[in-house]
Amino acid sequence: MNPVVSLRGASLKFGKRALWEGLDLDIMPGEFFAVLGPNGSGKTSFLKVLLGLQELHSGTVRLGGHPVERGSRLIGYIPQQKSFAQDTPIRARDLVGLGVDGHRWGMRVGTAAANRRIDRLLELVGASDYAKVPVGQLSGGEQQRLRVAQALAAAPEVLLCDEPLLSLDLHHQQAVSALINKQCHDQNSAVVFVTHEINPIMDYVDRVLYLAGGRFRVGTPQEVMTTEVLSELYNSHVEVIHANGRIVVVGLPDATTHHHDDAHAATGESV
Repeated sequence: MNPVVSLRGASLKFGKRALWEGLDLDIMPGEFFAVLGPNGSGKTSFLKVLLGLQELHSGTVRLGGHPVERGSRLIGYIPQQKSFAQDTPIRARDLVGLGVDGHRWGMRVGTAAANRRIDRLLELVGASDYAKVPVGQLSGGEQQRLRVAQALAAAPEVLLCDEPLLSLDLHHQQAVSALINKQCHDQNSAVVFVTHEINPIMDYVDRVLYLAGGRFRVGTPQEVMTTEVLSELYNSHVEVIHANGRIVVVGLPDATTHHHDDAHAATGESV
């Protein structure tokens, strides 16, 4: 089996600051891959590299065996949760429809095949009941389900998720995480899931890329989320506690206590 994402000697810098250097990484079809780290560590920039929106300082990145390019139909993308304005008139099904045929030029024509595809996607994410409701009238969790459906519309080989659980309550975090994991296994899609919080997706994650202070570590959650590894990455003592199936990280340099299952401020990462 060939990797769907492959980086070799990948380095990314902003000015003189290195976000990472010498990253060799293969992500396989059907793998649920989490990208963790503090704000400013380069998690979102990692996704931008895969989207073709950010060039590497050095090294190579390939998607499906080919150089990365913008607008690749191999990729589905779920952005950070941001609410639509209440007066946004577009209906839920029309938002999902943009993922089905929004890449085409001209006005959207509702063909029978496209409408059947939209109906299946709405059913998949549990959004059939509000298919005709304007998106501005929906809750944050309902809107995020629609973004998942839109991202899945093209049956992507790689599903990129940028903090998709921010601002969602526990119930909606669980629902959205389960939907993404279902795509990973049912369609053999690779999932690249950027997050501050590993606990909501702990049951699904195969491997982790942890970015911190210009360093990185790749491995299973059990290999990476340890006192020894995080202390090395942060160059400061960090205590990792495993309790009741959750991970609690204490003593990070930028916070007194950091719970990987706590809700964090819904502020986007700049790099």
